[in-house]
Amino acid sequence: MPGGKAGGADGAAPRQREASEGAAQREEEQEDDGDEDLRDGGVPFFVNRGGLPVNEPTWERMWRHVAKIHPEGEKVAQRIRGATDLPKIPIPSVPAFQLSTPIPERLEAIQRYIRELQYNHTGTQFFEIKKSRPLTGLMDLAKEMTKEALPIKCLEAVILGIYLTNNMTTLERFPISFKTHFSGNYFRHIVLGVNFGGRYGALGISRREELMYKAPTFRTLSELVFDFEEAYRRCWHTLKKVKLGQYVSHDPHSVEQIEWKHSILDVEKLGHEDFRKELERHARDMRLKVSQDDW
Repeated sequence: MPGGKAGGADGAAPRQREASEGAAQREEEQEDDGDEDLRDGGVPFFVNRGGLPVNEPTWERMWRHVAKIHPEGEKVAQRIRGATDLPKIPIPSVPAFQLSTPIPERLEAIQRYIRELQYNHTGTQFFEIKKSRPLTGLMDLAKEMTKEALPIKCLEAVILGIYLTNNMTTLERFPISFKTHFSGNYFRHIVLGVNFGGRYGALGISRREELMYKAPTFRTLSELVFDFEEAYRRCWHTLKKVKLGQYVSHDPHSVEQIEWKHSILDVEKLGHEDFRKELERHARDMRLKVSQDDW
């Protein structure tokens, strides 16, 4: 009957809207789950949820995944696992500083340490980062990272950067997340933004040298973010979205959660000038929060 058919269509529209909204919500939740949308170069990767030492099922799953994603396939896994003379990997030393060491030099040393840990190409993230955990729990995890000295991905590098800069009270830290598009795929990356003496920079790790460390020399937050955008452009990536968090507490025992996305900026919808204005508005919000906390 025509009436029944119309009723079915009316009922389908809300369901379609709900499905669309649900998909969008799942995408946002997936973005928040961790590093690069749980993808490494467009290829899904796993997270070790069993802690360390790595349990047998996780270990075997990792090697199966390595064989699947590596150009040499099963051969590379067999060659490494069957080797008896693999070189011993040196364990990087956690940087220690004198009180007189300038903050920019400390940041360089911390970035060298993060780089020495190396980027994790195995397809399995060794440390599970739950963004909803209180800061104190994440700092305990960062301490474990320094003890294990395993390769890391970008979200782990952000947590480690916070941990290693906690005693630098004149340095402010905040997360910056990027969503880009390349060759039909979306990519996600995160760095730790820093502000020292009114100048902005970043700590982090990436497969690309130009998408990690930035010395604190940028006069404004927008200059820093535009530098990342230009670096992405050179990699043929189009910047789609930027998420900015608030300054992170210097108290390693704080039970506060890190505010990962105080501002969510859609680059294409805003346009260049409005994007710049929103970045500077966020910078003012962060300064205001510091002033209120000091008060």
